[in-house]
Amino acid sequence: MYCLIAAEAAIFTIFVVAYLFYLGKSTTGPQPKDVLHVPVLYTICLLSSSLTVHVAVRKLIAGKMAAFRTLWLLTIVLGSVFLFGTVREWIHLIYDEGLTISTNLFGTTYYSLVGLHAFHVTMGLLALTTVAVFYFAAWLRREHAERLEILSMYWHFVDAVWVVVFTVVYVIGR
Repeated sequence: MYCLIAAEAAIFTIFVVAYLFYLGKSTTGPQPKDVLHVPVLYTICLLSSSLTVHVAVRKLIAGKMAAFRTLWLLTIVLGSVFLFGTVREWIHLIYDEGLTISTNLFGTTYYSLVGLHAFHVTMGLLALTTVAVFYFAAWLRREHAERLEILSMYWHFVDAVWVVVFTVVYVIGR
């Protein structure tokens, strides 16, 4: 997992640098300050999911299966709400603001960076949901906690990357 996270961090670094490099170089609109709205609620949901996944794994280690289930499902819900917010933002940008990946450099770098993150959230949600299926099939045991700690590392990485993306796109980039 450490190697995967290191490789993915390198990829995100390239995308962040590209976003920052091309920021303000679009000669045609729309520009970030004109169309982006800071997704505070969705960010809170995603960042909160790091806490819920961490506590869920701790509950599994303690053998508290019902608490694990509740917190694990809450993690999935919070991640899904974040992804819903991304989709909602994209629909607004495409249909209301006319910003597509081919509109200008901002559109290209924005959709590439935020899309890369959304892809990672989606993959994380699929993994989290698979674990939930294992739980409901009664295939999940305390002995699997170490594996879930590794999955939670990935989820924490996705959250940490969002802090960088959020800062670059919605704070610096506006």
